[in-house]
Amino acid sequence: MDYRKRICELINDPLVTETDVVTAAEGHGDFALPCFKYARELRKSPQAIAQDFAARLPECGFIERTEVAGGYLNFYLDRAGRVRDVLTEREGKAELAALRESNAGKTVCIDYSSINIAKPFHIGHLMSTAIGGSLYRIYKYLGWKPVGINHLGDWGTQFGKLLAAYEKWGDKSRPLTLNDMLSLYVRFTEESEKDPELAERGRTEFLRIERGEPDAVGTYELFKSTTLAEVNKVYDRLGIVFDSYNGEAFYNDKMQLIIDELDAKGLTEISDGAKIVRLDDYGMPPCLITRSDGATLYATRDLAAAEYRAKTYRFAKSLYVVATQQNLHFRQLFKVLELMGREWAKDLVHVQFGMVSYEGQPLSTRHGHVVFLADVIENTVSAARRIIEEKNPALENKEETAESVGVGAVMFFALGTQRIKDVDFNYDKVLSFEGETAPYLQYTHARCRSVLAKADKPADYDPALLTDDDSYAVIKLLADWNDTVREAAEKYEPSIVARRLIDIAQAYNRFYISGRIITDDAPLTAARLKLTETVADTLREGLDLLLIKAPDRM
Repeated sequence: MDYRKRICELINDPLVTETDVVTAAEGHGDFALPCFKYARELRKSPQAIAQDFAARLPECGFIERTEVAGGYLNFYLDRAGRVRDVLTEREGKAELAALRESNAGKTVCIDYSSINIAKPFHIGHLMSTAIGGSLYRIYKYLGWKPVGINHLGDWGTQFGKLLAAYEKWGDKSRPLTLNDMLSLYVRFTEESEKDPELAERGRTEFLRIERGEPDAVGTYELFKSTTLAEVNKVYDRLGIVFDSYNGEAFYNDKMQLIIDELDAKGLTEISDGAKIVRLDDYGMPPCLITRSDGATLYATRDLAAAEYRAKTYRFAKSLYVVATQQNLHFRQLFKVLELMGREWAKDLVHVQFGMVSYEGQPLSTRHGHVVFLADVIENTVSAARRIIEEKNPALENKEETAESVGVGAVMFFALGTQRIKDVDFNYDKVLSFEGETAPYLQYTHARCRSVLAKADKPADYDPALLTDDDSYAVIKLLADWNDTVREAAEKYEPSIVARRLIDIAQAYNRFYISGRIITDDAPLTAARLKLTETVADTLREGLDLLLIKAPDRM
């Protein structure tokens, strides 16, 4: 039942909307209606308004009683009825089906991870990869059609530099690796600072790639295929999928149409030989379209990419999961598209996140200060393996469980806090198996499954037996699960799901220790098993939205 809607219908006042009815504070019922916003129009105190609304409420089955507390009208629902409603909905998912139906036909493009070819997949890429991958699953859960896009950084003078380094120092006698490319790039950077001719050679080699010279293009494709082969191993372990790998190079032949249109609409001008779109009136510096030598830039490619995605996917939303450092770039990008008359520019969203540092130091590929994500995953999986050996050496599928726990710890590190916050990566955080972590959630899920494995699934249960405070605390957290996921999508914030899962797990564990689940009282056992089953299913469902697996045993 949509209780907020029913409460509004009972009050029957045009001033009161569903969004006005909020979850009540602890100890003040189930829902509350703050009446402060109505005071000016009704010319009464909030408390008097709350009393008036309470007096007009008719008798109804689902509200047990009301309470006026200051300017709040609090609603205490019939607990047994709400227990039945919540558990029935979580099993049948009728509300979810309606929600999915309302989103049918909507496409959301999600640009995330966007790795650079020939550069390592390091811990700095984790945030974009995890947030984008989680949003992909969240939107899919809600009935949208997500399109995952890995906008590869596969074009630019850095490939000329790497080509020059490979030709000069590369070992052609063995297969090339991503580590080789990193070492060559760092060496070229260091050597070119002392040798200007080497830097010039890097520019010359990129011109050879641009001209399509077979040997240069062949080596460039080697860089690309080697990179993708190695990073796809990481993507597979993280459960990350993409529907498109169209990167910067894909838009080389699509930029001129954008530039021509900008010129034709009088949006461009020449400044010091460069072509720009002035944005002074919007509080931004000019958007650079081409340099003085005619070379295109990130903005040019992103304009072409946005146009291509709008025509190809006809999206309702297009998200760019990119660090907050690129905020100005996307503000400029969206404004230029708006000035071009693109109505869909309003549907473009920069989903920004804070920066990742390592033990207080910024990451730098150029100077070789990187922490490989593959190494991080391997270390957390190894740590999980050791803990499992210590605590449950007889556990079946120990390797599979260690993988789930280790990878889950890494993903929760990225998704467990608000995305806008800067995070400093260290192994103590990632390897912590206590507190508000993925292993805690996974263990709670396994605890539920262990309980359920010891008894037959009840055919029916009495909801009145789940109206005690500990049981009902769990019910209240399960009640608005779909709203929680929807809020996470609307705010582009997977941490909302993570936070709710922690709350559910903590409430269930309090319920678990408050009394035995399986007792000699068959009706009580059936009710508690039903709640346990619903919690287990919700934890599994929620962890999946965070790209975390839920082992049945740990």
